[in-house]
Amino acid sequence: MSTCTTVSRDLDEPMPGTAATATTWLLLEQPGPWGAKALTSSHLDPALGRALEAAAQGTGVRVALIRRPGPHADFGTAAVRQVYAAHTVPGGVWLRGATTDDPGRLLDVDFAALGRGDHRSFDTVLDARAHTGDPLALVCTNGKRDRCCALLGRPLAAELSAGGVDGVWEVTHLGGHRFSPTVLVLPYGYAYGRAQAHSVEEVLHGAREGRVVVDGCRGNSAWERPGQAAELAVRRAIGEYAAEALSVVRTRGEAPRWEVTVAHVDGRHWGVVVTQGASLPPRPESCGAAVLGAPARMDVVAVRERRPAVLVG
Repeated sequence: MSTCTTVSRDLDEPMPGTAATATTWLLLEQPGPWGAKALTSSHLDPALGRALEAAAQGTGVRVALIRRPGPHADFGTAAVRQVYAAHTVPGGVWLRGATTDDPGRLLDVDFAALGRGDHRSFDTVLDARAHTGDPLALVCTNGKRDRCCALLGRPLAAELSAGGVDGVWEVTHLGGHRFSPTVLVLPYGYAYGRAQAHSVEEVLHGAREGRVVVDGCRGNSAWERPGQAAELAVRRAIGEYAAEALSVVRTRGEAPRWEVTVAHVDGRHWGVVVTQGASLPPRPESCGAAVLGAPARMDVVAVRERRPAVLVG
């Protein structure tokens, strides 16, 4: 029986515009097994998991659990856990790290401020500091969400870790199971699908230099999905790979058609027309889906540079 990943690959389903959306990621280390909804089905106190979900609602913050690659024996609760927060909006990108023996302290963080890119409460509550090491590569491995994430994601994370690649973590959920293995790279927030070890190493090398690799890229989580597709299209059109060079400054319209304005730090602007279609023929959107679906796809139909008005007289 074919998996959702093999069907998506065989049908050459496009990936731009399919990344999870979040202006800020909040990551909490939680070893051991994860359930399908990991925040409330792991060794993390489920009441805390529900409270974190509620605190993040509507703030732009996405909370996820992480663990180090390797075997995940059921040894109970970790004494000291790693915590990261990363803001992904260009012009204000940062990655902060801390450790804690009390994950409940995360509830004292100002989630609304965190979503806006203000890390001061995170720093104060957790004694956090700027992360000066390698960028993070988060590989989705939660087989309880979709078996492809475990079958493909866990070997990828293990291979990267065994190869001495720093900054690799397993993560609970990045969406888009059918693009497994899926990877999110922080601090810049670009997500990738159908990843292989050599391509992840290339992406991480670029991130260390402040560059984006567009091959295999699903989009930047800072933007909604039409903006993700539009920004990647402009990058390809002009050959711009500096991570913080482009921003989505306006999105007009609604499904199935948007007009997205992408701005360059040098003052240039582009108008990008993005349409939403259905990926046909119907296919499983995940291996656990009871019925076939037609996943939404983002198609860029026009990219036009907007010239500044010239005043005469």
